[in-house]
Amino acid sequence: MPLSPHFTDYALELLAGIGRIEAKRMFGGAGLYLDGMMFGILDDDVIYLRVDDALQAELEAKGSAPWSYSVKSDGAVREMGYWRLPETAADDPDEAAALARRAYAAAAKRQALRAAKPRSGSKPAKARAAARPKKAAAKSAPRRARAKK
Repeated sequence: MPLSPHFTDYALELLAGIGRIEAKRMFGGAGLYLDGMMFGILDDDVIYLRVDDALQAELEAKGSAPWSYSVKSDGAVREMGYWRLPETAADDPDEAAALARRAYAAAAKRQALRAAKPRSGSKPAKARAAARPKKAAAKSAPRRARAKK
């Protein structure tokens, strides 16, 4: 279900205590960004925040649930590290802003860890090319002649 017409405005107003947040539409929902970093998701008129282990434990204790989606190809359900804003924060801008600040910090920590981690394909192009197995030499007979055999 997509976002209702005024839900994005409500979410931006609720979380305004942490700064100028942008909502960018994506896949029927929206991503919440502060200073260019995504820290939340709006989906089905629910606010989800990026979590680290401590924030996840706190939100879970408050009855929150993770954001998840189903993969159409295999039917598996995947969680992405975003948890629902608790009901107590839905009408309390101070609590919502405090949780959003922690979500932003969790997103920044995650981004820093990903930047520091070497990527699997980070070898220079020459090294990657040298590591590839050589292709077998093509047979001298033309392709059509081989296909008739």
